[in-house]
Amino acid sequence: MQTVEARTGSSFRVPAGASVKIVNPHGTQVADTWVLSPKTREWASMAHTRAATGRLFPKVGDHLFSNTRRPLAEFTEDTSGGIHDTLIPACDLSRYEMLGHVGHHDNCAENFTTALAEEGLADLGFVPDPFNVFMNVPWTAGGEIDFAPPVSSPGSYILLRALEDLIVIVSACPQDLVPVNGSLQETKEILVDVQGPPEPGRS
Repeated sequence: MQTVEARTGSSFRVPAGASVKIVNPHGTQVADTWVLSPKTREWASMAHTRAATGRLFPKVGDHLFSNTRRPLAEFTEDTSGGIHDTLIPACDLSRYEMLGHVGHHDNCAENFTTALAEEGLADLGFVPDPFNVFMNVPWTAGGEIDFAPPVSSPGSYILLRALEDLIVIVSACPQDLVPVNGSLQETKEILVDVQGPPEPGRS
């Protein structure tokens, strides 16, 4: 188990058949998550995933689909209460300026580009919309959205199984100006564990 410290990001190599476990130790922290194929330079696209699954966010048994509509990972376990987000882009400096912050603020967009560079991968030229694990963005029939604390409990987790060799980037979201990271708006760490594929004959 590796720790992604609060307000930072890390990358993880996940071989085909292995799984990545993303744990919310305090129950209040959002994990912006990107799934990429280093071989094809595809990424898990939230728009394509919504179109393929017919949902605003994936559930256990669904796949995360790439920008060319290929399944990259399977969503296999979720103990968090099942509420996540695919609508909201990664926070960036402009977002914090809009919220009234002056000066630099840690952000998921920079965490993504830094982790991508550390993997030796070329900049995509933009930041794909992340799978916002544990993020609670309620919506109404009229189309309004809100930002609410996660419903996950301490120690809850999700599990994604790689359908090919993947890079998974996780950012412990630094957002502390709206209550997506709990009502106290305090950022916390996220735990990540890459688990090998099951032995033959075992599920």
